[in-house]
Amino acid sequence: MKRIIAFMLLLVVLPAFAAMGPEQLIKQTSDKVLAEIKANADIYRSDPERIYKLVDDVVLPHFDFSAMTDLALGKYKDEVNGEQRPTIVTEFRSLLVRTYSSALLEYTDQELIYLPMEGVESDGIVTVRTEVEQAGGFPIPINYTLRLGDDGWKVFDISVDDVSLVTNYRSSFARAIKKNGVDGLIKTLRDRNQGQ
Repeated sequence: MKRIIAFMLLLVVLPAFAAMGPEQLIKQTSDKVLAEIKANADIYRSDPERIYKLVDDVVLPHFDFSAMTDLALGKYKDEVNGEQRPTIVTEFRSLLVRTYSSALLEYTDQELIYLPMEGVESDGIVTVRTEVEQAGGFPIPINYTLRLGDDGWKVFDISVDDVSLVTNYRSSFARAIKKNGVDGLIKTLRDRNQGQ
């Protein structure tokens, strides 16, 4: 659980600085957002809707949820029709927002370490590497893979301890589709988002 909480904390770190390089984007905004959470922890704990809004306002514009959904669907992405696709993207996005928001409520002042980036910006794809220090434990490596598009750098995958967050959903997506088709996956995601 600590690992999940630690990497979720860092998912809320990307504000609207499209012209900024990927390393600067993550560093400046992680400092800003985590300071906001630390200063107002009681407010966010008493009103979870406010933390959903924080995630919605700060994170979502800087994640490529369409690409994340394709990664999670894997080989099944071709089975999704034009009407189903926006619904899956929306429901997956909601699932991630709720998960991240819950993790943020567990924030307890962990130290963030910024490591050298992998890749070069001119290639249009990089991995920004960080670690979260844990009291009495080993640091947790968290890597963000970003791609440069027309609207700036966007995160399309995150890995924790070399395990991809997005592809980690692939097996559960595949199970739902095998059992009840794409509509079954949509229902599963909706049920999870509604706490069922």
